[in-house]
Amino acid sequence: MWLYLVVLLGLWNLLRLFRERKVVSHLQDKHVFITGCDSGFGNLLARQLDRRGMRVLAACLTENGAEELRSKTSDRLETVILDVTKTESIVAATQWVKERVGNRGLWGLVNNAGISIPTVPNQWLNKQEFAKILDVNLLGMIEMTLNMLPLVRKARGRVVNVSSILGRVSFFGGGYCISKYGVEAFSDSLRRELSYFGVKVAIIEPGFFKTDITNSDTHLSNTKMVWDQASSEVKEIYGENFLASNLSMLKSLDQRCNEDLSLVTDCMEHALTSCHPRTRYSAGWDAKLFYLPMSYLPTFLVDAMIYWTSIKPDKAL
Repeated sequence: MWLYLVVLLGLWNLLRLFRERKVVSHLQDKHVFITGCDSGFGNLLARQLDRRGMRVLAACLTENGAEELRSKTSDRLETVILDVTKTESIVAATQWVKERVGNRGLWGLVNNAGISIPTVPNQWLNKQEFAKILDVNLLGMIEMTLNMLPLVRKARGRVVNVSSILGRVSFFGGGYCISKYGVEAFSDSLRRELSYFGVKVAIIEPGFFKTDITNSDTHLSNTKMVWDQASSEVKEIYGENFLASNLSMLKSLDQRCNEDLSLVTDCMEHALTSCHPRTRYSAGWDAKLFYLPMSYLPTFLVDAMIYWTSIKPDKAL
C-alpha cells in the first residue's frame, strides 16, 4: 500500500515538473510592468527579465534609482517615476504603459513596491503610522492593479503580487503584517475573479531576505524615534529593558537574512513565463521549512511558540 502511494507521489511530482517547465512563446514581444525597481527584488527582477529579452517597464520612486537601473540594462528597458500612494502618479504611469503596449496589452504586472517600518508593538503607534504602510503595501497595490487590469486582461496575462510569509504568521505589531494579510486576501479574490478572463494571479511569499526593507540600521533608527514619541504610560509599561533587548535583536537582523535575492526573483520570473504558474511561491528555506509549516499549526501552539521566544515587557504578567 505504501509503495503505491510513494509511486503515485513520485509520478505526480514528475508531471508537475514537466508542466511547470513549459514556457510561454514569444517572450521577447511581451511587456512586464514592475513597481519598486529602485532596489531589492524589483531591481533584480527588472535586470533578470531584461537579460531574457522581455520588454521591461520599470517603475522607480526616484530618478536616481531609475538612472542607475538604466545604466545596467539594455535599451529595451524603460523607466517611469511612480509613487503608489498618489492616484495621479498611478494614472500617469498607467497612461505611459498604455502608450507602450498598444493593442497587445500588458503581459505582466508585478506589484513589488513596499515598506516595512515602523515594526514595533501596536501600542506604540497611532492610526497614521499604520496607514503609512497600508497606503504603500496594500492600498497602493490595489489601486495600481485596478488601473492596469484592462491592459492585463487584453493580453490574458499575469498579475504577480509580492506578499510575505508574515502574511501567514504575524510576529510583530505595526502595519506590515496587516498589509501582507491584506495582499493575500486581495490576491485570492482577484485570482478567482480573473480566471474567467484567462488571467493568472500568483502570490510570492518570501522569507527573510536582505533588502532595504530589512535594513537593520533603518529599523534601529525608526524604533528609537517611535519610542521617543511614545506616551509616558507606554514607556512605563514596556520599560527600557524591553527597548534595549529589541534594539539588540534588530542589530542582528542582517545576519539572519538571506542575501540571495534570486531565490525570490526566480519565483517571480517563473510566474511570468511558465505556461502553468503556481498559485503561491514560497521563497527561502526559512519560509519552506519553518514559517510555512508553522502557519498550519493550531493557533494556540503558534501563540505559545511566539510567547515563549519573544521579549517580554517589563510590566508583563
